[in-house]
Amino acid sequence: MGIRPVNVDDVTLALQANSFLVLGRAGMDLYADPPGTRVEKARRFEAHLGGSAANIAAALSRQGGRAALLTRVSDDAVGRFVLAELDRYAIGRAHVGTIGQGLRTSLAVVETRTENCQSVIYRNGAADFALDAGDVAAVDFRDFGALVITGTALADESSRRATMAALSGARAAGAVTVMDVDYRPYSWASTATAQAACLAAARACDVVIGNDEEFGLLAGSAAGGLDAARQLVADACAIAVYKMGEKGAVTISAEGEVTTGIYRTQALKPTGAGDAFMAGLLAALAGGHPLREATLRGSAAAAIVVSRVGCAPASPTTAELDAFLRAQPEPE
Repeated sequence: MGIRPVNVDDVTLALQANSFLVLGRAGMDLYADPPGTRVEKARRFEAHLGGSAANIAAALSRQGGRAALLTRVSDDAVGRFVLAELDRYAIGRAHVGTIGQGLRTSLAVVETRTENCQSVIYRNGAADFALDAGDVAAVDFRDFGALVITGTALADESSRRATMAALSGARAAGAVTVMDVDYRPYSWASTATAQAACLAAARACDVVIGNDEEFGLLAGSAAGGLDAARQLVADACAIAVYKMGEKGAVTISAEGEVTTGIYRTQALKPTGAGDAFMAGLLAALAGGHPLREATLRGSAAAAIVVSRVGCAPASPTTAELDAFLRAQPEPE
């Protein structure tokens, strides 16, 4: 698809293909119902598509993008639930393999609460960690404008090799490479392994998004996160977005740094914001919005998702996102 993206304009041009391959975890989320119910007291649960990669793909699809998933799910009822949900969100699954061998699709049991929200994730023998180089070799990366990876996929040796091979294939095809650092300590054998693997992947990406803790991981110290984001742009990336929770985000590129705030909303839960931010930003860039505006659209998408039940079903359509932005003042 042409020359490697080296700056914001190149990234935006490549993303205008509006076709995304998302690599990583897909699973089932069970939300205690009604909202506010503690898991241990619940008698009813709502089932939704879950997993960071699947949530990003669903959100991109709902905003008009062509999204496909690269992963594996278990050859059982939960895996079939995920496949059916991918179809419901119009997410391509030509590169979603099934596997037995006692491996299981991820399952999350979650609460819709803002205070002390419990989220229990079952990842023992995770099917998505079985992704291998053969799965990647079957992909024609020329079909996609961007490859989006999540750091969770780097936590296991097999899927780590597959992810790095995918980044190499995407870059060779001229696709934009995008990383959500998505650091989840429970998935990793050690912090040192996580730092080395995530930093190597980040250096192979054109766009890197993470929060202050995640960039702190890349830096090797909590205080060095922002400098690590700046160094990535100086050395390898076109764009780095350093998220700071309620303090907003710093978006860094060769053109400089822009600090943006967050949109206030009546939150029901804390989960799903990062996946929504990623999709909102990418969809906006694919639609030709300037980088600052794209960051704000990502922030707005995150605000909408935390105000609704679920993650994938909570993702706004483009029309819903536009309506939200018209009704809200720009955050300070």
